[in-house]
Amino acid sequence: TKTISKCYVQVTGMTCASCVANIERNLRREDGIHSILVALMAGKAEVRYNPAVIHPSAIAELIRELGFGAAVMENCEEGDGILELVVRGMTCASCVHKIESTLMKTNGVLYCSVALATNKAHIKYDPEAIGPRDVIQVIKDLGFTTSLVKKDRSASHLDHKQEIRQWKRSFVVSLVFCIPVMGLMIYMMVMDSQLSDAHAHHNMSSEEMEALHSSMVLEYQLLPGLSVMNFLSFLLCVPVQVFGGWHFYIQASRALRHNTANMDVLVVLATSIAFLYSFVILLVAMAEKAKVNPVTFFDTPPMLFVFISLGRWLEHVAKGKTSEALARLISLQATEATIVTLGPDNVLLSEEQVDVELVQRGDIVKVVPGGKFPVDGRVIEGHSMVDESLITGEAMPVTKKPGSTVIAGSINQNGSLLISATHVGADTTLSQIVKLVEEAQTSKAPIQQFADKLSGYFVPFIVAVSVVTLFAWIIIGFVDFEIVEKYFLGYNKSISAAEVIIRFAFQASITVLCIACPCSLGLA
Repeated sequence: TKTISKCYVQVTGMTCASCVANIERNLRREDGIHSILVALMAGKAEVRYNPAVIHPSAIAELIRELGFGAAVMENCEEGDGILELVVRGMTCASCVHKIESTLMKTNGVLYCSVALATNKAHIKYDPEAIGPRDVIQVIKDLGFTTSLVKKDRSASHLDHKQEIRQWKRSFVVSLVFCIPVMGLMIYMMVMDSQLSDAHAHHNMSSEEMEALHSSMVLEYQLLPGLSVMNFLSFLLCVPVQVFGGWHFYIQASRALRHNTANMDVLVVLATSIAFLYSFVILLVAMAEKAKVNPVTFFDTPPMLFVFISLGRWLEHVAKGKTSEALARLISLQATEATIVTLGPDNVLLSEEQVDVELVQRGDIVKVVPGGKFPVDGRVIEGHSMVDESLITGEAMPVTKKPGSTVIAGSINQNGSLLISATHVGADTTLSQIVKLVEEAQTSKAPIQQFADKLSGYFVPFIVAVSVVTLFAWIIIGFVDFEIVEKYFLGYNKSISAAEVIIRFAFQASITVLCIACPCSLGLA
């Protein structure tokens, strides 16, 4: 017998099924080529040849002469079939050994590993020599029950509905509480500007000014040091901090556990510090029974959360759209196939229903009218019209006769066909498309990787800058108190200079944090 070797050639420049037919037809005529199988989507030809007559480089040259780009692929692992099975009935290590040794002796099995703890078997095989059904039969003959590891066909990992819901809720909660806070802020600004105008025109003494200031409704003190404005802001801020910020806190804690700092960490830092600082300042003012209401930052968290949760919500909606398309593609795959055994003169001897993953190359599959093609193949017998619009977008059905190629996922219309499977499992056109789309989704654009890398440095940098700000102002304040006095207007003259300095320093550093937090990088 002649020895037959197998090689893979990467083929570029193929545009449609006729290119595939062209390559296959021309190469079959050549001396020393036993068989050739071309996969259009994967851009790959599998050639079985006689090494005594022809070499892989010569095969690639033949394809090049037909006007396509061709290169021999070095790592021929590509062609190995991989099988994951659940094996029941194993009791001890000797069962494992029995299965492994029997399988390894079986022709066509390249590698086999069985795990007793998980009842799983992982098998690599040569699809030319053996198929998944044969492997399952071998294990059954040893007295174990076995079945395929069920693949998740529903594509639930592509479902973004839950995230969309949670960010939408987060956004709505933040927005509901943010609007009143913004209203209060605008009201305060307008009143303040009117007051300063009045001050400019009437040259009031600062005592009169204070009296006028505290006569404003929002500046009215419920308790000494606690104004209506601050109290309302606090009440509106708490639910946002808890409900609006819930997911940010979870993600930030995860990031910190892995020693990384992402945007969530910044958001949480800025909002928590702004909230806690304002809260503490209020308590201090109440304890001091301060006449002048302290400056608080309760307006910061709701507004930040609104912007950022809106951004996250939109992002997940966009992701959901692409994933929806993928899930639809995956749902086009048939789940079962009818395998038939043919006698002489193509007489039907028997037929059985099997899982699509168990169809082997070379199997004869029967497809009834209205049925989906489970695998890519070639028609052996029958005439029919086939709707291939899922791949080609062509609305008109395509005529199929013996020798025509059919695509997995397309729909048989009026005649019953017998096809010989050429590409099964992950090699079918549909699986290749799904794989390409998935890869396109998981791979990041270079600029995106750059942004992720930057935000890794950005967060610690901002935190450092705000800490520097804090200490810088404390030092400036103790060295030259007048500078602080110049910028920190309206502070209470009754409190000590040291406290004024520390309050001012805190305000400055929190401002740095809050401004850097919704930075364009994070939002984008």
